[in-house]
Amino acid sequence: MLGAAQDVLIRNALVHTASAQGSLADTDVLVRNGRIAAIGSGLAADGAQVVEAQGRPLTPALFGGISGIGLEEVSAEAFTRDAALALGQNAKDIVVRPEFDVSLAYNPDSILLPVARVEGIGFTLLTANSTAGGSIIGGQGAVVRLDGAPDPIGPRVLFVSLGGGASELSGVSRAGQWMLLEQLIEELRGKIPADMAMLTPAGRVALKRYIDDGGRIVFDVNRAADIRQLLRFAQRHKLNIAISGAVEAWKLAPELAAAKVPVFVDTLANLPANFDQIHATLENAARLRAAGVQVGFNQSGDASHNARKQRQLAGNAVAHGLPWEDALAGLTRIPAETFGVGERTGTIEVGKAADLVLWSGDPLDVAHTARQVWLDGREIPMRSRQTELRDRYLRAEPDAAGGQLPRMYPPLR
Repeated sequence: MLGAAQDVLIRNALVHTASAQGSLADTDVLVRNGRIAAIGSGLAADGAQVVEAQGRPLTPALFGGISGIGLEEVSAEAFTRDAALALGQNAKDIVVRPEFDVSLAYNPDSILLPVARVEGIGFTLLTANSTAGGSIIGGQGAVVRLDGAPDPIGPRVLFVSLGGGASELSGVSRAGQWMLLEQLIEELRGKIPADMAMLTPAGRVALKRYIDDGGRIVFDVNRAADIRQLLRFAQRHKLNIAISGAVEAWKLAPELAAAKVPVFVDTLANLPANFDQIHATLENAARLRAAGVQVGFNQSGDASHNARKQRQLAGNAVAHGLPWEDALAGLTRIPAETFGVGERTGTIEVGKAADLVLWSGDPLDVAHTARQVWLDGREIPMRSRQTELRDRYLRAEPDAAGGQLPRMYPPLR
């Protein structure tokens, strides 16, 4: 855990609230007991530590995407990865275990947490991935704050993978995915004989929370045809869904807006990496938002080790038509609200947790950096293993003329 909360007055900032208040120039933010106590001009410090922002941007702490931060250390080392369940005896076995909860493996001491924190990341959604020997239902995850606390702060979320990339988990056909999902719902209704059941008793209890009780289900899906089937499926069963990936979602933007489905996109997906992404476009986020869709951001690559790229995704969306304020909301308020923690974090409002970032400049421009991060009003050390390695190896040495040359590595002995 980080140190004790501080009383802080951040003076004269450009406060991007990510709320209905929008952006407030020359504004102070007062933090007391880990909460935002006041927002305005000329606020009295009354004993609080004063930080002079000098007009720099202040934002809520950012969303690190749907990731494995704290669930993996080294991507290439299976022993350090805990985000997927494979109980099948061979890769083609379909083992459905929605009761699998990755948050039980979360490590708040992971070196990935400070790496993300110093980049302004304050919270992430732990993902449960589908994998060979499992099923299209990856399992459950939840939002964690990157403050070193061991437990999630939000409700559990169920993860389901659809489309061509998951067809090996559904009889080598994406049509099989809908067959399996319908059968699982029939099991919940007691319409499937015990000898044909796919769920354990615990699995039925877990799945019921999402099918009958309104829990959030995140579907990872890209192709427009599959998204269309998903919208029909969700409407038929009255499901509370969100979509990640969504490379071709722009083709169904009005339908997604009407269904009030939040969509988390990778705005760097501009080429068809596979046949589910033929209609990829850099304008995906802008087109979705113009139709009224709530748009957030999520990386399709190694999000756990590259959470800093979330800002790049948002900035790229702005460069291709998404309004700046909507891009910031996609990094803050929208994921917080979508995944059940919006009452606590995601905006700068009186009464909310003081999860704040002071930036050197535009936070959606990767040329700028986080100057200071606060989580629950605690000033975090702007230090990680990466900064320590930088400081150790990026040193200067004299050149022939007596000046200093940068040296990337220590001298050989």
